[in-house]
Amino acid sequence: NPFDPVVSKADLVKKVEGSSKTLFFQSIYQEISAAGVNLSEEVFSFALSGFDKLQAQGKLNRDSILTIIDFSRSSREKRMFVVDLKKQKLLISSLVSHGRNSGTEFAQKFSNKPESHQSSLGFYITGDTYRGSNGYSLILEGMETGFNDKAKERAIAMHGADYASEQVIRKKGYLGRSYGCPALPKLISKKTIETIKGGNCLFIYYPDQKYLQGSEFLNG
Repeated sequence: NPFDPVVSKADLVKKVEGSSKTLFFQSIYQEISAAGVNLSEEVFSFALSGFDKLQAQGKLNRDSILTIIDFSRSSREKRMFVVDLKKQKLLISSLVSHGRNSGTEFAQKFSNKPESHQSSLGFYITGDTYRGSNGYSLILEGMETGFNDKAKERAIAMHGADYASEQVIRKKGYLGRSYGCPALPKLISKKTIETIKGGNCLFIYYPDQKYLQGSEFLNG
């Protein structure tokens, strides 16, 4: 039929790739939902989008481990999720602290400034481990200019903390807070750090319009 649209090979490839990505997204999202994780499709989609861009830039290793922290949720809830994208499996779900100046039960304010004692949003790449004042810790390299690129300068790291515990929630009504680090319960901190260290993707989310509109990883 001369009126049939002409579809180029490149367009067909894009269509197939798009279909494959949709199927992959649906498959893995169903898996983590079945594991009891209450994570919105939108947040998971944002996380995968940034992961894909970092991977395309050659900045990630081949582990395909994606960690998502959803700071739109109460600190009383598990809001950190570690996903193995290759195996399409949820590896870890955990409580995680936000910065003391970001909010009390809920994180609501975020900053990239030193001494702000607030959490920073966006995409990070996990680095090496070290033993510091908070014990076994993981270096986090912020990848987003203006949002989290001063993470190293601020000594933002993942580590275990006594204040990041169910006991503190029962006593105070909310999780203890950090100086801006995503602090974990001590019982799970080493396992988590060992799982995600060395060139994997970490995404810290909150529906902050300035971030959602300004992030290079979520736009363009």
